[in-house]
Amino acid sequence: MILGPISYLDCLVFCTILTPQLIIHVGLFQTVWVVLKCLPFLLLKLPYSFIHERFLVRSDRQSPFVQKATPFEDFVIRCVRYAFTNIPPKVGRVFFSKPVALPFLKFRILRHGYLRTPIHWNEYKDKRFEGIWIIKDPMKKPDICVFYAHGMRIIVPGQKLAVADNNLGGGFSMGSAYFYLEFLLTWINLLGNSGYQNPAIFALDYTLVPDASFPTQLEETIAAYEHVLSAVGDPNKICVSGDSAGATIVLSLLLHLANISRRLEKMGSIGAWRLAKPGMALLISPWVPLVSSKHQNTASDYLDAGNLHQYARQYAGENVSVNDSLLSPGNCRDISWWKRAIPSKGIFIAYGAEEVFAPEIADLVGFFKANDIKVHSREEKGGIHAWPVACLFLSSSLSDRQKGLKYLVEEIRENID
Repeated sequence: MILGPISYLDCLVFCTILTPQLIIHVGLFQTVWVVLKCLPFLLLKLPYSFIHERFLVRSDRQSPFVQKATPFEDFVIRCVRYAFTNIPPKVGRVFFSKPVALPFLKFRILRHGYLRTPIHWNEYKDKRFEGIWIIKDPMKKPDICVFYAHGMRIIVPGQKLAVADNNLGGGFSMGSAYFYLEFLLTWINLLGNSGYQNPAIFALDYTLVPDASFPTQLEETIAAYEHVLSAVGDPNKICVSGDSAGATIVLSLLLHLANISRRLEKMGSIGAWRLAKPGMALLISPWVPLVSSKHQNTASDYLDAGNLHQYARQYAGENVSVNDSLLSPGNCRDISWWKRAIPSKGIFIAYGAEEVFAPEIADLVGFFKANDIKVHSREEKGGIHAWPVACLFLSSSLSDRQKGLKYLVEEIRENID
């Protein structure tokens, strides 16, 4: 099941679903206040900057992303860039929440002629973690399973504006597996088309900040991974994956599996479990060191380095350093630890050349290669943060929308039979 691009009708329906949820969870006064606060940007700054750079500036002087983006993609990213620093996080949470994301997906499925999703999916709730199982045939064991941890998500115009703000949000504090469900259903479809008979994905819905801080999210990830191991049977059939903050958690999981004694005193009994490594790892725009002087804003990306560092410190909490290697995997330069942590089929990292995280991602890839750690990477020229996820919703042609997912599927296909 591969749905079409977001339409203006979709945007209208999303707003219809969203509005009562905002009033319920945020309150009428603050909802109206946020809308009023956005009006100068929406009515003045946005159209001026869009028209000026898009049509009045020579192409060689445009930002790298604008040079390759469609007008719709460009327009959306300008909105997201504003939202990342101006929209209160408790408003953003509502955008990504199950009561909004799930009815919206059901409408899109219905609009495309389906009464229900052709692929089976179900919620899974355990006292230790929650998530979503997606599998072609739930009566059979999967021949490939992607264990996925979500990161930050972006919103298209008509879904108002929300990602995070300088009151602390974004990163580990927003997002849900339900907002990723269409992306994951498309991924399952492409895995099936590539030759797998019964592909599956388990999407972890970890606890968000500030409801909990590290190591709660890592403990949930360990417990969920153990559950996936028991369901799949063969660890070599598992690909651990994630984007943005979710990719960070996946790297933390791999480092933990290779050294369970690290930070064990801060974790419950779950931290002592000895589990087999997965077959491979596939990461999209990983937030490798959480705080770095190399994180610099770019003209193309929508992330803001200063805000990201605030989010990182909130995730770390009061008792763990934000530079701790288990919390911030990019800070780990212990070669032997990494060699024990990396899956047998290696690690694949996809990222955009223009994103805030790009310099540190490139450094980590270089470190792996210099020390004979199996790594393969893809740097998208002019690309921004988590574009393989975003393009599924923003790009217009089917080939452009599937481009990011297709090279992820190719990497899995080449490494896991």
